This record gives sequence, C-alpha cells and structure tokens, in this order.
Amino acid sequence: MTPPLITLEEHFLSEAAEDVKTLYSEQLGNIPELATKLSDLGALRLQSMDEGQISIQVISHGPGAMPLSQCMAANDQLAAAVKARPDRFAGFAVLPVADPAESAKELTRCIRELGFVGALIDNRAGNTYYDGPEYDPLWKAAQELDVPIYLHPTWPSDEQTDLIYTGNFAKSATLSLSASGWGWHSDVALHILRLFAAGTFDKFPRLKIIAGHMGEMIPYMLDRIVQLSPRWGKRNRLFKEVYDSNIWITTSGVWSIDPMATILRNTQVGRILYSVDYPFAKNENGLAFMKQLEGSQMVNDEQLEQIAYKNAEQLLGLKVTKRF
Repeated sequence: MTPPLITLEEHFLSEAAEDVKTLYSEQLGNIPELATKLSDLGALRLQSMDEGQISIQVISHGPGAMPLSQCMAANDQLAAAVKARPDRFAGFAVLPVADPAESAKELTRCIRELGFVGALIDNRAGNTYYDGPEYDPLWKAAQELDVPIYLHPTWPSDEQTDLIYTGNFAKSATLSLSASGWGWHSDVALHILRLFAAGTFDKFPRLKIIAGHMGEMIPYMLDRIVQLSPRWGKRNRLFKEVYDSNIWITTSGVWSIDPMATILRNTQVGRILYSVDYPFAKNENGLAFMKQLEGSQMVNDEQLEQIAYKNAEQLLGLKVTKRF
C-alpha cells in the first residue's frame, strides 16, 4: 500500500504574472489544459491531488522573473489559498531575485506573516547566479529562518540561448534543449557547484538547498565532483559533506526508477523527497512511479515512507492528516 504523499515542486501562475505567461509557449503548446491548471488554486487542483493520492501539496509560483510588487501579490494570492485549505496546501515564496536585499525581506515576510515553509526561486537573475556577496542577505535570512530554498530552473538569457542552445536544428529543439529538455537541469547543477566553490556553504553552514528533477544531474556526477572539487579552493568541508548536510533532492517530473537506483547508492535516503512538478507533469504518473518504486525492492517500507512524506514533514514542519 502506497504511503501518504507530500509534493513540493507544484506550480501556479498568479493573477499578477501576465508578462511571465509569454515564457511558457513551448509548454503551453504541448501540455493540454496547462493554462487552466496553472491558474487554479482550488477544486481542479484538489481533484488532481486526490487522483494522485497526494495528501499535501506545497505550492510555488512558476519560474519567470517578477519585480517585488508582483512577487508580493503572488505570495498574497497563494497565502489565501493555503489559508482556505491548510490541511492540503502549503506555500513556498516567490522572490524578486534580481534584488537580493528585497528577496531577504520578502522571504522573511512570507515565513513570519504568511506562514510559508520556504521559497522556490529562479535559478538565475538574467546572467547572474547567487554566489556573490551581494546575495549574502538572502542566504543569511534563509539560514536564520531555518527554511529551505528550492533552486528551480529558469529560462536561459538571450546570450546563453544564442551561444549554447541555437544550432543546426529546429527552433522547437532550441526551446526544449534550453529548458526542460536539458539546459534547465545542468544550469541548476552548475549553480550549486558555484555556491560551493564560492564558499557560500562555509559562510552559511546551515543553509538548506533543494534541487528537483532527481538532483539536477549532480547525483550522477557526484563521484567526479568529489574527486575534482578540492582543486576549486580551500573549503571548510568537502563537497560530499555539503551534499550530505545541506542538499535535498526531489523526484519531480522524472518517472524512471533507473536514476533512483543511482541516487539510493550515493545519497542519504533522508535527503530524498517525492515531488511531481504539477501541472507540467501528471500526478497520476507520479503515483505510478511510487508504486513501481514500492514494488522494486530497492527500498524497504520505512525508506519508502521517508521518500513519500516523512522527509518532507521533517524538513518543512508539515503534518499529514489526510490519508488515502
């Protein structure tokens, strides 16, 4: 019997995000009813959760840069939905990541006033990653508030698109390769390695980072990273220690137990979290994956429960009340 499920890379688009919606052309053209599902924070979402046997969904805004005013409006809209169904919904804040000081303030507001359990943020602000000292206020706030930051992929800048993802192939391939077909995942992995190389985890040793999509490629390169990262500069801890202490990964949108086999060999079970990536992925596909994992004999009952909901309860301070 599949245990209760908590998911935490599950998106909506706010009423304030009209400019962001234009970024979703590739997904909107290939995923039926995506626009309707992204705008819903009520009955349609709950119905899909029930079909996927999801007890709690941690909802976050979809990727795409927004200024502070739009982030605040989106967070307030999400907070109202969570308040209406606190038994089924929880919230991750969206932050104006181009402004690290304002991001720290908005994160604090969302945790202390809105009752959110962390933040899910764009992986970059244009061409800027968050390993510079100007982002210390954000990381400091996250550490002091004791909440995780979910680094979520975002679209490449124009410069990255032209240099890396444009070639002798169709525009549709460029759109996919630069996003969910490849580039999103490698870019988040690079960002985490940049944070390590820059000493961010030395400055903020209790910082909690979540990476989706089966760890955004890091688990499959982990031995290579561990081998070569000592060349990147002297750090207080080796990368494997940081990986074991500061990084959590989710299953979002990857429905094969093959990568999970690798993860279970080099990643602590307590760091693995179930997620779907709704509505870009289907809750019922996630449920089928969990049933396949349950029958695979790769995990015992306790480990399956950890991945399904117990790790999320512990990390986010949630408590499952609805069971299927």
